[in-house]
Amino acid sequence: MTSATAAGGVKPPAAPKSRKSVTGTRRTVAALFLLPALVLLGALVVYPIGYSVVRSFYDQSGDGFAGIDNYKALFTDEGIRTALKNNIIWVVFAPTVATVLGLIFAVLTERVRWGTAFKLVVFMPMAISMLAAGIIFRLVYDQDPDKGVANAVWVGVHDTFAQASAFPKAHPGRESPLEPAGGGAFITKSPVRAGETVSLPLVGVAPDLMPDDAKNAVAAKPEPGKITGTTWQDFTRGKGVGTLNRVDPSELGYAGMRIEAVKDGRVVASATAADDGTFTLPASADGSQLRLPDSNFKEPYRGLDWLGPSLVTPAIIGAYIWMWAGFAMVLIAAGLAGVPRELLEAARVDGATEWQVFRRVTVPLLAPVLAVVTVTLMINVLKIFDLVFIIAPGSAQDDANVLALELYRKGFSEDQPGIASAISVFLLLLVIPVMWFNVRRLRREVRR
Repeated sequence: MTSATAAGGVKPPAAPKSRKSVTGTRRTVAALFLLPALVLLGALVVYPIGYSVVRSFYDQSGDGFAGIDNYKALFTDEGIRTALKNNIIWVVFAPTVATVLGLIFAVLTERVRWGTAFKLVVFMPMAISMLAAGIIFRLVYDQDPDKGVANAVWVGVHDTFAQASAFPKAHPGRESPLEPAGGGAFITKSPVRAGETVSLPLVGVAPDLMPDDAKNAVAAKPEPGKITGTTWQDFTRGKGVGTLNRVDPSELGYAGMRIEAVKDGRVVASATAADDGTFTLPASADGSQLRLPDSNFKEPYRGLDWLGPSLVTPAIIGAYIWMWAGFAMVLIAAGLAGVPRELLEAARVDGATEWQVFRRVTVPLLAPVLAVVTVTLMINVLKIFDLVFIIAPGSAQDDANVLALELYRKGFSEDQPGIASAISVFLLLLVIPVMWFNVRRLRREVRR
């Protein structure tokens, strides 16, 4: 015992120890380990943000102070306004649809044996880069049904209910007995009589585009009290081969061509040409003119213009949902695995239907997960650039424009760095509240 302790009975204070972090590591050591990351964070994140904020207040040259003129352009420039409108559409629809699909997939595959395989297939697009996905969907949305899958399916469904014409380019040739009737139809120049045969020659259809069921044309034979005739492709390959307005052996009939007998502006009878082009009209057609209606010559249905001005944004959103629905499904499935099964069983025991269990038990319990998924996708779509840049063709890129793409165009194509910086700051301001909401929710979940 020291003299000081013996005299006063008070133990002197111990020498202060160096403070340590929660993990037991000294703070100075921890700071040294964090320093490289902090330097990189400052150089790659903090400095660019600060520079963009400063640059947004200067003009195009960077020498003159522009004040808030660049920010005014965000609401007056037509291209930026279109981009802002499209970003609103993206934020409202893309995260919502992707989350809803993810929820449906997660719930429906929970009880099936092949659920894991299905989830793997749905999640697989996440392994594809935005560049590759953009190229894939640029081909999917191709206008030509022979190339674009979307239009191939759409045209197939359309033609099931409304068959397209096989003769869109057909028209009367030289010295033809037919003349235009308006609206794309053709009509005989003079009335026809019962017991006569009528020739309705046409040209203009490439031989390889004739219907598969077309056969060699046959000259019709007269029948008493009826009108008979032939409609055919009045063209024979080879120079000087074939006789004009007469059926030749190698010429094909217009199978399926519709013929109408018109008298006093009314259709009194009609017929459809056989495979060899022959047709027969009843006695009621006597004294009428024969008309080939415009329905015979309509252009084939080519589907929708998916990448046109009106559909380009929904089409690109569809590509985005294809990629990110799997992400939503995996996170929601993980949350669904943590839902207490006894609550679901209790609801079923109390008489709740599966729909009621889903709507009133499952969805409320998954609300935190659904919110995190939706908010994460909202942050993601605010920065969308790749898909729009790749999928939208040059003619429709203005209509599909989004803020990130407009930032690129202003900064690199149009050489307006001041406005580009203002767009980047504006995007940051849009993302910060969404990120803050997500962080708060995650912290609340950790506390629980």
